[in-house]
Amino acid sequence: MTDRPNGLTYADAGVDIDAGAALVEAIKPLAKATRRPGADASLGGFGALFDLKAAGYDDPLLVSTTDGVGTKLKIAIETGLHDTIGIDLVAMCVNDLLAQGAEPLLFLDYFATAKLELESAKKVVAGIAEGCRLAGCALVGGETAEMPGMYGEGDYDLAGFSVGAVERGKVLPDLDSQRPGDLIIGLASSGPHSNGYSLIRKIVAVSGLAWDAPAPFEAGKTLAQALLAPTRIYVKSTLPLLQSGAIKGAAHITGGGLIENPPRCIAEGLVPRFDWNAWTLPPVFEWLKQTGGVAEHEMRRTFNCGLGLTLVVAPDRAPAVLAALLNAGEQAFVVGELAKA
Repeated sequence: MTDRPNGLTYADAGVDIDAGAALVEAIKPLAKATRRPGADASLGGFGALFDLKAAGYDDPLLVSTTDGVGTKLKIAIETGLHDTIGIDLVAMCVNDLLAQGAEPLLFLDYFATAKLELESAKKVVAGIAEGCRLAGCALVGGETAEMPGMYGEGDYDLAGFSVGAVERGKVLPDLDSQRPGDLIIGLASSGPHSNGYSLIRKIVAVSGLAWDAPAPFEAGKTLAQALLAPTRIYVKSTLPLLQSGAIKGAAHITGGGLIENPPRCIAEGLVPRFDWNAWTLPPVFEWLKQTGGVAEHEMRRTFNCGLGLTLVVAPDRAPAVLAALLNAGEQAFVVGELAKA
């Protein structure tokens, strides 16, 4: 068989192996900075090991979560603002772990694109590493895939996967202990977080504003910068409370908003009764509501409306829980209570 002088290569098909290798080398220091007891956070192997004993667990259960950032990603792609979308990716996974009472231990990401652009990819992964630092978990690996023909030019997609642990006797929600009159504490969000962005993008289109226009609801930022505010990570402020047994249930307020998420951590026969006047709707949500003409119920079932996490606590423990949250830098307030269905 005669060798063809112009034989095809993977690069000819649109996949640059060297670019992928360069990205791995570039992000190794980022991963190394997320080391924690139980994981050395080194990259390059086919799998990652985690030592639960080194992390201090005696009889742990593993909890796993996976998520993405939805169409919020489109704003990052269209504006070239890639720095914080990785924080969102981590937050959506690790905040879900909190709802089970679990400590985030490790994180992996999946980054897929038509053609790997090293600088923007490094910004995305730097954001992921920052999210891991905020959550106290190790970035132990991931996958970068170049798939020409699958994505449009400049497009990319993200998915995240996190594993946490909780001691067997401290799994949430603690449904058996919940009673009518238990209080619901809400922790302030940093904005829409990573939910409802298909509606947000529709409202922006209706408004006629460009992404680089001044944000009508936040001084000193463009519309894109304000709407790309990263999802708040609640791990460091709430994990000590979860581990202390002070919390009977926790809900991460994601898709489905305040209508669908809080009931997921509440015992059968009980329902959450919110005092909708207990907190002020943040300006971003007021702008979305007014500009889009969005009905109140639609707002509450689409967006977090200013509450990123809710906790169920006994009334006698609420003052101490609130004080601990405020001392940890959270804005937190009683927003309702449990009642008989």
